Amino acid sequence: MSVENNSVESLLEGRELSFDEFRKVVLNDYRVACESRQASILARREVLTGKAKFGITGDGKEIAQIAMAKVFKNGDFRSGYYRDQTFMLAAGMITIKQYFAQLYADTDLEHDPSSAGRLMNSHFASRSLNGDGSWKALSGMKNSASDISCTAGQMPRLLGLAFASKLYRINPELHDLSDFSANGDEVAFGTIGNASTSEGHSFETINAAGVMQVPMLLSVWDDGYGISVPNEYHTTKASISAALEGFRRDEKNEGFEIFTVKGWDYPALCEVYEEAVRICRQEHVPVIIHVEEMTQPQGHSSSGSHERYKPKERLQWEKEYDPILKMREWMLRSAIAVPEDIEEIEKNAKQSVRQAQKEAWNEYITPVKKELREAGVLLKEIGADNPVVKEIYNELSATVDPLYRDIVHAVRRTLAVTAGKPAPAKQRLLAWYRAQEELIRDRWNSFLFTDSSESALNVPVVAPQYAENSRMVDGREVLNACFDANFAKDPKLLAFGEDVGLIGDVNQGFAGLQRKYGELRIFDTGIRETTIIGQGIGLALRGLRPIAEIQYLDYLLFGLQTLSDDLASLSYRTKGGQKAPLIIRTRGHRLEGIWHSGSPLGMIINSLRGIHVLVPRNMTQAAGFYNTLLRCDEPALLIESLNGYRLKERMPSNIADFTVPLGVPEVVREGSDVSIVTYGSCCRIAEEAAAWLGDAGISAEIIDVQSLLPFDIHHTIAGSLKKTNKVLFLDEDVPGGASAYMMQKVLEEQGGYFFLDSAPRTLTAKDHRPPYGSDGDYFSKPSPDDVFEAVYNMMHESAPSKYPALL
Repeated sequence: MSVENNSVESLLEGRELSFDEFRKVVLNDYRVACESRQASILARREVLTGKAKFGITGDGKEIAQIAMAKVFKNGDFRSGYYRDQTFMLAAGMITIKQYFAQLYADTDLEHDPSSAGRLMNSHFASRSLNGDGSWKALSGMKNSASDISCTAGQMPRLLGLAFASKLYRINPELHDLSDFSANGDEVAFGTIGNASTSEGHSFETINAAGVMQVPMLLSVWDDGYGISVPNEYHTTKASISAALEGFRRDEKNEGFEIFTVKGWDYPALCEVYEEAVRICRQEHVPVIIHVEEMTQPQGHSSSGSHERYKPKERLQWEKEYDPILKMREWMLRSAIAVPEDIEEIEKNAKQSVRQAQKEAWNEYITPVKKELREAGVLLKEIGADNPVVKEIYNELSATVDPLYRDIVHAVRRTLAVTAGKPAPAKQRLLAWYRAQEELIRDRWNSFLFTDSSESALNVPVVAPQYAENSRMVDGREVLNACFDANFAKDPKLLAFGEDVGLIGDVNQGFAGLQRKYGELRIFDTGIRETTIIGQGIGLALRGLRPIAEIQYLDYLLFGLQTLSDDLASLSYRTKGGQKAPLIIRTRGHRLEGIWHSGSPLGMIINSLRGIHVLVPRNMTQAAGFYNTLLRCDEPALLIESLNGYRLKERMPSNIADFTVPLGVPEVVREGSDVSIVTYGSCCRIAEEAAAWLGDAGISAEIIDVQSLLPFDIHHTIAGSLKKTNKVLFLDEDVPGGASAYMMQKVLEEQGGYFFLDSAPRTLTAKDHRPPYGSDGDYFSKPSPDDVFEAVYNMMHESAPSKYPALL
C-alpha cells in the first residue's frame, strides 16, 4: 500500500496525547533531525581537514529513520548499514559525541562503544556482552547487530534475528529464557539501500523470510542511485516494491506486507511505521517498507561529489524535497511551530553538534599528546648527541594532529639508527616501547575470539571411555549418538540445513532426531547456503546454539562472504562486544567429482581468521569436537570426512561428555625417521603408506593436526622434528594451500627449520579440481603410493646406499 498523509489529525488519531504534548514530540523529532544533519556536514568537513580518514553519512534519510525509531522497542534488533545514524541517535543508542569519536577512530570503548575505533564511521553496534564476555539481558535493551560495509551483507543475519523471535514465541521450551526474549515479541529491523537490493544476499533473504514468515521489518532507503548509477540499472521496473509485487500476501497465500511511502512525508512515515510494526510484531508477518524519494545532499561519501553524475534537474529536486525542509514546511503549515521556534532549534543544533565534536576530538587527542610528550622527552635527549635522531624528533614535533602511528614510527626509527649505541635515555626509550606493545595489542589486535572464560581453549579435556563390550558401529552412528545426547541436554540447541530434518541429513548424522525433538529444533531449509549461514549468525546473536549445515564443503563458497566478512570479524570488530557461537557443520575431502570432493582449506583458513576450523580424521574425533564447541562461546567450522561415515568405530560410553581439545595434534603412529603432518581423510592414506614404509625399513611418525585454526598451540610437531629431522606436509588442497600454511607454522613459528637435516616437503593434490571417478581421484589427489614414494625419496637423498632409487 502507498501512504501519503499530511494531516495532524491522522497522527493524533488513537493517541492519548494533547496537542501540546504532540507538539513537543514533533519539535523534538525535528531537533534530532537537525542535529543529525549538522553531524553529517561537520563530519565531512573533518575529513576534508585531515582529522578523519573517510566519511560516510546518513544525510537525506533523517525523517524516515526518526519514524522507525519511534516503534523500535527494548528487545528489538537492528541489522542495518552505514546510513542509519539518525535512527541510532533517535533511538538513544548513540550520542553525537560517540558518533564523532568513531569518526576519529578513538580506541577507547567509552568513547566509541560500537567498535573502539575499529570500524569506519557510521558503522554501529550495541554491546551485547558484559566485560567478562557473559550475556547482558538483551530483552531489556535496544540492540543493533554490528554493521559491515559490504552491500547487503547485513541481510543474511537479519533472517536469523527475526527467526529467533518466532522460535522464542512458539517453542515452549524457550519461554523461560527471559533475558533473551519476551516470548518472541521482538521485531528484527533491517535497512538497506535501494541499489543493494540487487545483491543476491538481499533476494535470498527476502525469499527465505517470506517462506518462513518471520517478524522481519525491512526498510529500503531509496534515493534513486547506487553511488552514480541510477535505479533503472539496478532494479526491474526501477522499483524494488514493484519488482517484489509477487511477494505480497493475499487472502490465499502467505507472503510480505509491502508499503511505499515518501521519505520526506513525516506524518505518513509515522503512520506507516506504526501499522507496519503492528503487523510484524503481532502477526509475525514479514514487512517491507519502500521509502521512496529520499535524498543525499552531500553525495555518496567524502570521496566525491554527486554533482559529477546527477543532472541539474535532479539536484534541484533534491534541494526542494530535502526531508528536513519538507518537515519544516509541514510544521509551519500545520501550526505546530512558528518560524522563530524552528530557527531556535536549528541554531541550537549547530551549537550542540559543534560542542560535541570538540569534546570528542579533545578526548581522542589528549592521550595521544600525552604519549607524544613522554616519547618526545626521550627522543630529544637522545637527539642531543645524534643528528639523525634530532631530525626524527623535529619531524615528529612539527606534526599537526599526530597519530599513535607517528609516535611509534619515530621511536622505532630511533631504536634502529642507534643500534649498538647504548645510552641511558635509549634504555628508557626501549622500556617505554616495550610498555606500549601490550597497549598496542589491546587497542588494535585483541579479541579475534571472545577471550572469555568460555573460550574453546578453556574447555576441560575429557578422554573418551570404552566399555569392554563397546560396539563397533558406523561412524555416522557415533555422530548420531553425540547429537542425540546434546539435544537432550540443551533446549537452545538447533540444527538445520538442506535435508537435515526429515531424512536426518544425507549421511544420517541426524537420522531419527527430528521425530524425537521436533521440527522446531531439527529442520530442513531451502537451497540457500548464504542465508543458512546468516540464519545461524542471527540465532546465535540472540542466545541460541545453532548448528548450520552446509551439505558439502564445495558449497561453502556460496556462504563464504558472509562467514568471512560478518561472522569471522564479529568479535574483533566489536572488541568483544558481541559474539555468535555458531557451529557450521559440513563434509569434504574425498568422494567423487569436481563439486563433491573439494578440500580448499587454504582458501578457507585464510578467509576465516576468527572462526575455528576443525578437520577431524574420523567421527569419534568429530563428536569430541562437537562436545567441546557446545561448551564454548566461539564460532567454528567443522569438516567431517566424506568417506568416513560407514567406516567402523567403537562407540564411546561417555558419548555426551568426552571432548577433543582445539589446537592439539595427536600422534596417531609413532616413528623415528620422518614426520608426516596431515589431517582429515589423508590420515588413512598416510597410515596405509606408513605400513609399506615400515616394510622398507623406514619408521614414519604420523601426526594428525586435527585443527587448522588454532594450529598446534603446544608445538607438538616441532617436538617430533627434533626426533626425526625430516618432515612431509600432506593434504588434499592445491599446491601452496593449507600445506604451505602448515609449513610456515612449523618451520617459522615453531622454529622447526633448525631441526631438519633435509629439505621439508609438501605433497598435495593437483592444481585442478578432482575429476569424477576412482581413476580421477587416484591421479589427482595423494594416494598411498604417492606418500610412500615421497618419503622414500627423502630417505634416498639422505642415505642413497641404504635406500636405492625407486625410479
